[in-house]
Amino acid sequence: MKKNFKLKVNDQYEFQFTADDLKSLDLVKTGTDSFHLLENNQTYHIDFSSKDFYGKSYGVKVNNANYAVAIANPLDLLIDEMGFALGASAQVSSIEAPMPGLILEVSVSEGQEVKEGDALLILEAMKMENVITSPREGTIKSITVKQGEAVEKKHVLITFE
Repeated sequence: MKKNFKLKVNDQYEFQFTADDLKSLDLVKTGTDSFHLLENNQTYHIDFSSKDFYGKSYGVKVNNANYAVAIANPLDLLIDEMGFALGASAQVSSIEAPMPGLILEVSVSEGQEVKEGDALLILEAMKMENVITSPREGTIKSITVKQGEAVEKKHVLITFE
């Protein structure tokens, strides 16, 4: 199975490639953050001006032209394909249990303001603790579970106003 990647440049242009595509490039490292690329008899000097490894975004200078590049790996593409992408979070009005498990901790209360990424609760499933985070900013309308409660898959855990 080939691992696919998606590259987005300046929030305008998208390119798809595989790990094999990368291996086939005539690319030579010339410094800590610089490379030389030969493609279709053209020479390209590439420098990384900024790197956000966790955010998967990079500032790249190619022949003195600057580009903002975002890279999506195979896991990112799968999450997007399954509809769990962060861009889809604005429509989320409730959070359901992604799997059966036990509520270990509820970190929020009704009426509390939360930001995207804030920890809401911890669900233990298959001997693993899963931190359920807020998919968006908002106010907690209701919490339908308590610490120590067992839940089934798709059980509504929290709703937003």
